[in-house]
Amino acid sequence: MSNLRIGAIIPVKTFSRAKTRLNLSPEKTEKICRLMLESVLKTVSQSDVIEKIVLVSKDENALDIGKKFGAHGIYDESEQGVNSAVLLADKYLTQEGFEGTMVFPQDIPLMEPGDIHTLSQMRTSERCVLVVPSRKFDGTNALFRTPPSVMETHYDEDSYKIHLNTAEKRNAKSALVLIRRMMLDIDDQSDLRFILSFSETEIAHSLRKILD
Repeated sequence: MSNLRIGAIIPVKTFSRAKTRLNLSPEKTEKICRLMLESVLKTVSQSDVIEKIVLVSKDENALDIGKKFGAHGIYDESEQGVNSAVLLADKYLTQEGFEGTMVFPQDIPLMEPGDIHTLSQMRTSERCVLVVPSRKFDGTNALFRTPPSVMETHYDEDSYKIHLNTAEKRNAKSALVLIRRMMLDIDDQSDLRFILSFSETEIAHSLRKILD
Protein backbone atom coordinates (compact mmCIF):
# COMPACT_ATOMS: atom_id res chain seq x y z
CA MET A 1 0.00 0.00 0.00
CA SER A 2 1.20 3.54 -0.73
CA ASN A 3 2.28 5.78 2.10
CA LEU A 4 -0.58 7.67 3.71
CA ARG A 5 -0.75 10.96 5.53
CA ILE A 6 -1.67 9.71 8.99
CA GLY A 7 -2.68 11.87 11.93
CA ALA A 8 -2.81 10.75 15.55
CA ILE A 9 -5.80 11.70 17.71
CA ILE A 10 -5.41 11.80 21.49
CA PRO A 11 -8.63 12.68 23.38
CA VAL A 12 -7.86 13.74 26.95
CA LYS A 13 -10.45 13.97 29.70
CA THR A 14 -9.98 16.79 32.22
CA PHE A 15 -7.38 15.46 34.66
CA SER A 16 -9.46 16.23 37.74
CA ARG A 17 -12.35 14.15 36.37
CA ALA A 18 -10.29 11.26 35.02
CA LYS A 19 -9.28 7.88 36.42
CA THR A 20 -11.59 7.84 39.44
CA ARG A 21 -11.31 4.04 39.53
CA LEU A 22 -7.69 4.33 40.62
CA ASN A 23 -9.05 5.37 44.04
CA LEU A 24 -6.11 7.68 44.68
CA SER A 25 -5.93 11.25 45.96
CA PRO A 26 -6.73 13.94 43.37
CA GLU A 27 -3.09 15.07 43.48
CA LYS A 28 -1.68 11.61 42.75
CA THR A 29 -4.30 10.91 40.10
CA GLU A 30 -3.48 14.13 38.26
CA LYS A 31 0.26 13.40 38.42
CA ILE A 32 -0.34 9.93 36.94
CA CYS A 33 -2.52 11.39 34.19
CA ARG A 34 0.21 13.89 33.32
CA LEU A 35 2.89 11.18 33.35
CA MET A 36 0.90 8.88 31.06
CA LEU A 37 -0.02 11.66 28.63
CA GLU A 38 3.59 12.81 28.35
CA SER A 39 4.70 9.23 27.72
CA VAL A 40 2.11 8.69 24.97
CA LEU A 41 2.87 12.06 23.34
CA LYS A 42 6.62 11.36 23.40
CA THR A 43 6.10 7.98 21.73
CA VAL A 44 3.71 9.30 19.07
CA SER A 45 5.97 12.29 18.33
CA GLN A 46 8.85 9.86 17.67
CA SER A 47 6.81 7.69 15.29
CA ASP A 48 7.90 7.51 11.65
CA VAL A 49 4.31 7.13 10.41
CA ILE A 50 2.52 9.95 12.25
CA GLU A 51 2.65 13.30 10.47
CA LYS A 52 0.57 15.32 12.94
CA ILE A 53 -0.74 14.88 16.46
CA VAL A 54 -4.13 16.32 17.42
CA LEU A 55 -4.89 16.56 21.13
CA VAL A 56 -8.50 17.25 22.06
CA SER A 57 -9.24 18.37 25.60
CA LYS A 58 -10.96 20.89 27.83
CA ASP A 59 -8.02 20.73 30.24
CA GLU A 60 -5.64 23.65 29.64
CA ASN A 61 -2.81 21.75 31.35
CA ALA A 62 -3.24 18.85 28.92
CA LEU A 63 -3.25 21.24 25.95
CA ASP A 64 -0.06 22.86 27.26
CA ILE A 65 1.61 19.45 27.56
CA GLY A 66 0.57 18.75 23.96
CA LYS A 67 2.29 21.92 22.77
CA LYS A 68 5.61 20.66 24.15
CA PHE A 69 5.39 17.76 21.70
CA GLY A 70 4.19 19.79 18.73
CA ALA A 71 0.57 18.67 18.97
CA HIS A 72 -2.24 20.71 17.45
CA GLY A 73 -4.64 21.42 20.30
CA ILE A 74 -8.40 21.52 19.95
CA TYR A 75 -10.29 22.96 22.92
CA ASP A 76 -13.19 20.63 23.68
CA GLU A 77 -15.59 23.05 25.33
CA SER A 78 -18.50 20.60 25.68
CA GLU A 79 -16.41 17.59 26.81
CA GLN A 80 -19.21 15.20 25.88
CA GLY A 81 -16.99 12.15 25.70
CA VAL A 82 -14.41 10.39 23.58
CA ASN A 83 -16.58 9.95 20.48
CA SER A 84 -17.40 13.67 20.38
CA ALA A 85 -13.73 14.57 20.86
CA VAL A 86 -12.61 12.24 18.07
CA LEU A 87 -15.20 13.75 15.74
CA LEU A 88 -13.70 17.22 16.29
CA ALA A 89 -10.24 15.87 15.38
CA ASP A 90 -11.62 13.94 12.39
CA LYS A 91 -13.08 17.14 10.93
CA TYR A 92 -9.79 18.99 11.34
CA LEU A 93 -7.61 16.22 9.89
CA THR A 94 -9.97 15.63 6.95
CA GLN A 95 -9.88 19.34 6.10
CA GLU A 96 -6.07 19.17 6.26
CA GLY A 97 -6.02 16.33 3.72
CA PHE A 98 -5.10 13.42 5.98
CA GLU A 99 -6.01 9.97 4.65
CA GLY A 100 -5.78 7.98 7.87
CA THR A 101 -6.07 8.47 11.61
CA MET A 102 -4.91 6.55 14.65
CA VAL A 103 -6.76 7.18 17.89
CA PHE A 104 -4.78 6.60 21.09
CA PRO A 105 -5.95 7.04 24.68
CA GLN A 106 -3.78 8.93 27.17
CA ASP A 107 -3.29 5.84 29.36
CA ILE A 108 -1.09 3.42 27.37
CA PRO A 109 2.34 4.52 28.65
CA LEU A 110 4.29 1.41 27.61
CA MET A 111 3.61 1.89 23.88
CA GLU A 112 6.73 2.43 21.75
CA PRO A 113 7.18 4.01 18.28
CA GLY A 114 7.78 0.59 16.73
CA ASP A 115 4.31 -0.52 17.85
CA ILE A 116 2.75 2.31 15.84
CA HIS A 117 4.83 1.31 12.81
CA THR A 118 3.69 -2.31 13.21
CA LEU A 119 0.04 -1.23 13.30
CA SER A 120 0.46 0.87 10.15
CA GLN A 121 1.93 -2.12 8.28
CA MET A 122 -1.19 -4.21 8.96
CA ARG A 123 -3.35 -2.18 6.57
CA THR A 124 -4.50 -4.27 3.61
CA SER A 125 -7.09 -2.04 1.94
CA GLU A 126 -7.94 1.57 1.06
CA ARG A 127 -10.95 1.17 3.37
CA CYS A 128 -9.56 -0.35 6.52
CA VAL A 129 -10.25 -0.46 10.26
CA LEU A 130 -7.71 -1.98 12.64
CA VAL A 131 -8.48 -2.36 16.33
CA VAL A 132 -6.02 -3.00 19.17
CA PRO A 133 -8.05 -4.06 22.22
CA SER A 134 -7.22 -3.52 25.87
CA ARG A 135 -5.51 -6.26 27.88
CA LYS A 136 -8.86 -7.20 29.44
CA PHE A 137 -10.59 -7.13 26.04
CA ASP A 138 -13.08 -4.59 27.36
CA GLY A 139 -12.16 -1.61 25.21
CA THR A 140 -10.22 -0.18 22.26
CA ASN A 141 -6.64 0.93 22.97
CA ALA A 142 -5.74 1.92 19.40
CA LEU A 143 -7.95 2.48 16.38
CA PHE A 144 -6.55 2.91 12.84
CA ARG A 145 -9.04 4.09 10.20
CA THR A 146 -8.49 4.77 6.51
CA PRO A 147 -10.08 7.01 5.45
CA PRO A 148 -11.10 8.75 8.70
CA SER A 149 -14.68 8.93 7.39
CA VAL A 150 -14.92 5.14 6.98
CA MET A 151 -16.85 5.06 10.27
CA GLU A 152 -17.59 6.95 13.45
CA THR A 153 -16.09 5.76 16.72
CA HIS A 154 -17.93 3.84 19.46
CA TYR A 155 -15.95 4.16 22.66
CA ASP A 156 -18.40 2.39 24.93
CA GLU A 157 -18.55 -0.97 26.63
CA ASP A 158 -17.16 -3.69 24.31
CA SER A 159 -16.06 -0.92 21.96
CA TYR A 160 -13.59 -3.10 20.09
CA LYS A 161 -16.41 -5.48 19.06
CA ILE A 162 -18.63 -2.57 18.02
CA HIS A 163 -15.78 -1.05 16.01
CA LEU A 164 -15.18 -4.31 14.15
CA ASN A 165 -18.90 -4.87 13.52
CA THR A 166 -19.38 -1.31 12.29
CA ALA A 167 -16.41 -1.62 9.94
CA GLU A 168 -17.95 -4.75 8.43
CA LYS A 169 -21.23 -2.93 7.85
CA ARG A 170 -19.32 -0.14 6.09
CA ASN A 171 -17.62 -2.64 3.76
CA ALA A 172 -14.19 -1.96 5.23
CA LYS A 173 -11.46 -4.53 5.75
CA SER A 174 -11.07 -4.96 9.48
CA ALA A 175 -8.92 -6.90 11.93
CA LEU A 176 -8.27 -7.29 15.62
CA VAL A 177 -4.55 -6.63 16.11
CA LEU A 178 -2.78 -7.78 19.27
CA ILE A 179 0.18 -5.50 20.03
CA ARG A 180 1.13 -6.21 23.62
CA ARG A 181 2.43 -2.83 24.80
CA MET A 182 -0.53 -1.02 23.22
CA MET A 183 -2.89 -3.35 25.09
CA LEU A 184 -1.57 -2.31 28.51
CA ASP A 185 -3.56 0.61 29.90
CA ILE A 186 -3.99 2.02 33.40
CA ASP A 187 -7.64 2.32 34.33
CA ASP A 188 -7.90 0.85 37.82
CA GLN A 189 -5.80 -0.51 40.68
CA SER A 190 -5.27 -3.92 39.04
CA ASP A 191 -3.91 -2.22 35.90
CA LEU A 192 -1.63 -0.09 38.03
CA ARG A 193 -0.23 -3.15 39.81
CA PHE A 194 0.31 -4.88 36.46
CA ILE A 195 2.24 -1.92 35.00
CA LEU A 196 4.32 -1.69 38.19
CA SER A 197 5.32 -5.33 37.67
CA PHE A 198 7.39 -4.14 34.70
CA SER A 199 9.91 -2.97 37.26
CA GLU A 200 12.70 -2.21 34.79
CA THR A 201 10.67 0.36 32.82
CA GLU A 202 11.00 4.12 33.22
CA ILE A 203 7.22 4.37 33.68
CA ALA A 204 7.22 1.93 36.60
CA HIS A 205 9.98 3.93 38.32
CA SER A 206 8.09 7.20 37.79
CA LEU A 207 4.82 5.71 39.03
CA ARG A 208 6.49 4.46 42.20
CA LYS A 209 7.79 7.97 42.94
CA ILE A 210 4.24 9.32 42.66
CA LEU A 211 2.71 6.55 44.78
CA ASP A 212 5.32 6.58 47.58
